[in-house]
Amino acid sequence: MAVLTVVILSGASVSMAANSRPTMARPNIVWIIVDDMSANFSCYGETAITTPHVDQLAADGIRFTNAYVTAPVCSTCRSAFITGMYQTSIGAHHHRSGRGEKKITLPDHIRPIPTMFQQAGYRTYISGWSEPAAIGAKAGNTKPNKGKGGKPRYGKTDYNFEWDPAMYDGVSPGSEEDKPFFWQIQTPGGKRRGGDWAANHRFQAQCEKIFGSAFPTEQVTLPPYYPKDPVILTDWAAYLDSCRYTDRLVGQVVERLKQAGQWDNTVLLFMTDHGISHARGKQFLYDEGLHVPLVIAGAGIPQGVTRNDLVEHIDIAALSLGLAGIEIPAWMQGRDILADDYQPREYAFAARDRCDETVDHIRSVRTQRYKYIRNYLPERPHLSPCAYKDKKGILVALRAAHEAGTLTDLQRQLLFSPTRAPEELYDLQKDPHELHNLAGESGMKKTLEHLRGRLDQWVEETGDQGAVPESDAMYDSDMAVYLNAMKRKNDPVHLKRIMDNIAQMKAWAADGR
Repeated sequence: MAVLTVVILSGASVSMAANSRPTMARPNIVWIIVDDMSANFSCYGETAITTPHVDQLAADGIRFTNAYVTAPVCSTCRSAFITGMYQTSIGAHHHRSGRGEKKITLPDHIRPIPTMFQQAGYRTYISGWSEPAAIGAKAGNTKPNKGKGGKPRYGKTDYNFEWDPAMYDGVSPGSEEDKPFFWQIQTPGGKRRGGDWAANHRFQAQCEKIFGSAFPTEQVTLPPYYPKDPVILTDWAAYLDSCRYTDRLVGQVVERLKQAGQWDNTVLLFMTDHGISHARGKQFLYDEGLHVPLVIAGAGIPQGVTRNDLVEHIDIAALSLGLAGIEIPAWMQGRDILADDYQPREYAFAARDRCDETVDHIRSVRTQRYKYIRNYLPERPHLSPCAYKDKKGILVALRAAHEAGTLTDLQRQLLFSPTRAPEELYDLQKDPHELHNLAGESGMKKTLEHLRGRLDQWVEETGDQGAVPESDAMYDSDMAVYLNAMKRKNDPVHLKRIMDNIAQMKAWAADGR
């Protein structure tokens, strides 16, 4: 019988007392990757909802409390964790890049880990999760996973570099696998709530049927930098329901593994690809965008362990290879955080660059207590025009509140200041919401200089390709793909907004902003 390892990524951290490696040989490796979701699960301190299935995983395995993505947006994050490399080191740091005539290719020596699993004799799969989905006889029905022309409809990849679809053998394992397998399960997560009021209510109506009730809007507690606007409150309530929905999915995965007789041979990894899509979350380097859940459970994994050391989401590549007994290549920047000789990180790094048409350049480094953020384009506002985000109901509501003058001074300063500080420094122990920038305080000079230097060192050591602005040719190549996609959707308002934003980006660049 094949051994199944399911890797579920969610925001966890490593506690060094539990670094023991499972003793089974060549386990199957399965990842559950969730879109647009922070660590809003009960086992991470969320009290508004209950998430029994993720909580049970945490009780049965290792919960990482300090897991962070290196990129707070889908394609750059996914390009990073599928290679175990910082997206900035492989030229995949601009969101949805390399899609046009100008391509991005990986350096010759770097391979996506599905390829490494195949070369080690594993089968590799990537799928979404539909109901009912299962393994083998109950999950092996691939009809829902067929696209046009009968071709496989893979789960979300979204890589920014050229890759060979043959690195995946299919969408899901069959009932009689004669080889171990590496399986990624992709799920929409926070995207299920939709982007506007109507979509929120449709999703909540679905949750009422599933759970008996939707999360009450009046019970929502927002971070202090968001106003108590009805649209934003409703959106957050729907988001919490998306967390409950995701938790239910995790339970389904575990149950199907048990039904298939695989659970006792399984290591499970649960993670999200970045934090909640919101004004200070997705696309930004505050913890709302970077902090994710990470839980690993299964055969041979120590139970009930909490690890509080810093880990990066690119580490899942290395630890998955390690679980399978595959040699971790020397070029890989991710670390096997389950290895007996693992040395905890002192720092976690992150980067944000262009997102769709919106050009930015931000880097961060954090320790357990402090975070340093560098804004390389400080003359641009935090909420620069971005068609993808600006059409969301929450951003429409925020901009309306700003125009109406109903935001607090703090909210206005953090969200709508026309410029940003070149450097930001936060004491995360005293200020977990990252509200008060300490970069200008004399008492913080030593900490500021230390983290500034450490970031400079990381940029140099890792060959951060964002140090050189994206060429006009590459930008125009990707924008042509974006604009053509909008033309096919026949949405002239959105199309014009993108075109106007492109013009704004080029005008700012010409002005030296």
